[in-house]
Amino acid sequence: MQQTTLHFSEAENNYQMKESYKTLRSNVEFSGQDVRAISVTSCTPGEGKSSVSMALARAFAEAGKKTVLVDADMRKSVMVGRYKTGSVRLGLTHCLVGREKLSNVICETDIPNLYVIFSGPIPPNPSELLGGEIFKKILDNMKNVFDYIIVDTPPLGSVIDAAVIAKQCDGTIMVIEDNAISYRFAQRVKGQLDKAGAKVIGAVLNKVDMSGGVYGHYGKYYGKYYGKYYGKYYGRDNDSSGMGAVEPERVGPPRRPAENRGPRRGTADLDELDYVEGVVRKD
Repeated sequence: MQQTTLHFSEAENNYQMKESYKTLRSNVEFSGQDVRAISVTSCTPGEGKSSVSMALARAFAEAGKKTVLVDADMRKSVMVGRYKTGSVRLGLTHCLVGREKLSNVICETDIPNLYVIFSGPIPPNPSELLGGEIFKKILDNMKNVFDYIIVDTPPLGSVIDAAVIAKQCDGTIMVIEDNAISYRFAQRVKGQLDKAGAKVIGAVLNKVDMSGGVYGHYGKYYGKYYGKYYGKYYGRDNDSSGMGAVEPERVGPPRRPAENRGPRRGTADLDELDYVEGVVRKD
């Protein structure tokens, strides 16, 4: 198993934001005991879905739930550059093409109970890989070990990957940026999830300006008050991903294929994760 250290921005560590994600965690738990593999998507890039995915996984881990975050945004991942420090050689792509076992691509982080699978090299056919039998087997195997599986997916308004993944998960969360996405566009994206047979368990309104109004006042007050004990209050997170909004129908340019080296393995070679040090079946 690989080892990595995660780093978070000051805004992601403030009390008000962490409490918000604890509320989101509780709402997910109330969705039912059978909702354990959860995909997270958005309408367009830059709405903060990767930040929500990481924060939700972190919230479950801090609650004592063995959690794995899967970076399935294989076209334009931001996870590695934003959160990771240290050397990580293997990712999800290596497992999907049969070059590595699942246990080899999982990263144990410095946060107890939190594990991460980074995306890996960009493949020429991400939709086909994510919709194949190997990815389904990966999810089934991880359910035997982890309490929750959080899957960060590409924006559904740009590529179809998120619908392909959502179909294989127990529930899906839509992340919508405040005052950036039209109601009609959000409904159209949800319609794509419905057509794919995905179970939408809720939506997260992200990047809300909490500086004004009654709730903004109390949020600021409690943030500063509890900041004496939980850390300095830094204001809201701007999710500085460096990606601006794009036209809803726009699809990114084709990506360079990943190098094909070594023999390929089939689904029968996927391990069950039983022997991985530090990872045991939750039951």
